[in-house]
Amino acid sequence: MSLSTPPAALIPDHPKSKIVYIDYLKVLLTALVIAHHAFVTYGAPGGWYYSEKTTVMGATMVMTMFVAVNQSFFMGFFFFLSALFIPASYRKKGAVVFIKDRFFRLGIPLLFYSFILAPVMNYLVYYFAGEHYITFVQFLSGYDAWISVGVLWFVVALLLFSLIYVAWKYIAKSAPDIWPMPATKNILRFGVTLGVVSFIVRLGFPVGWELEPVGFQLGHFPQYIAVFMVGIAAAESKWLDQLNADHYKTVKTIALCMIFIGFPMIYAIKIIFDNPLEWFSGGLHGEAAFYAFWEQIAGVCIMVTLLAYGKKRLNTPNVFLSKMSRCAFAVYILHPLVLIVLSLLLRTWPVDPAVKLLLVAPFGIVFSFLLGHIVVKIPGVNQVI
Repeated sequence: MSLSTPPAALIPDHPKSKIVYIDYLKVLLTALVIAHHAFVTYGAPGGWYYSEKTTVMGATMVMTMFVAVNQSFFMGFFFFLSALFIPASYRKKGAVVFIKDRFFRLGIPLLFYSFILAPVMNYLVYYFAGEHYITFVQFLSGYDAWISVGVLWFVVALLLFSLIYVAWKYIAKSAPDIWPMPATKNILRFGVTLGVVSFIVRLGFPVGWELEPVGFQLGHFPQYIAVFMVGIAAAESKWLDQLNADHYKTVKTIALCMIFIGFPMIYAIKIIFDNPLEWFSGGLHGEAAFYAFWEQIAGVCIMVTLLAYGKKRLNTPNVFLSKMSRCAFAVYILHPLVLIVLSLLLRTWPVDPAVKLLLVAPFGIVFSFLLGHIVVKIPGVNQVI
């Protein structure tokens, strides 16, 4: 199970008049998270609480492409956005208050998800999809998955990264290095390097392998760690102030080529040679190397393209988007419940699962944001999320 939106990025710590596009990008990414899990529900590779997989090859290919492109960048982008505001928050609050705040803002949602939301969602699937007609109390009497972070694995990782940052600041005690704005060639080198490291890591931890009970897919963590560090460097070096979209037109072109040419090549290789899908996930296979390089180069280029586009096109205050941004963390926490309810309501509809996706994905986004908007107005809750 994957995906989430970074809590640190969801709790604004920045001057709205200067970089509102960061908030609006997180709205886009949160919507992609919801759509991603809807696609996994109805045909794309991956695990989810409830699923009905289509057998229509054309639909499966589109769904697979969508989630593969998403996975190449959006979790990494979430870590990057979160890291952007950590140095300023650390300087403002100091180490002790910063750590207390992280545990308060991240720990409470973790407890809520694991001990309240996850049991409810698992019960709904067990009762309706599994047709085990027992009471919730009876279900809990045999329930043994209390440590269930689900999509909040990201929160666990962000908390861990934040603690490591504090430890590093304590050890370093010197002024942070100032790095020049990366040129296109250095961005590509970064993507290639991540491809190499990802391929090596996936020799032992292929895509899909999870570290329980925290749900870390270690095959993706080279990117997460690297872009988090880049986000810290970007904040210290004030890269957002220097960002010029016109300097990264080549990166945008490469991103589009990787999506619309690179991924179809991967799919063609799978169809032509009919090798196991696991060969792309990891191990000493050419397919695994090809996929790792495609994923990391595409992901890095998409992140840069979205950041450049956001500053150029989205940096104008918008009341509606600001409200959506305010509830994005709540949406991230609650969207699995919304998707499960919608998919269970449609489970007996006698149509192909791909058709159900056409309803569940957009309605899942709408209802998740509506629910999030309501929740953040609850006194006490709005102090956490």
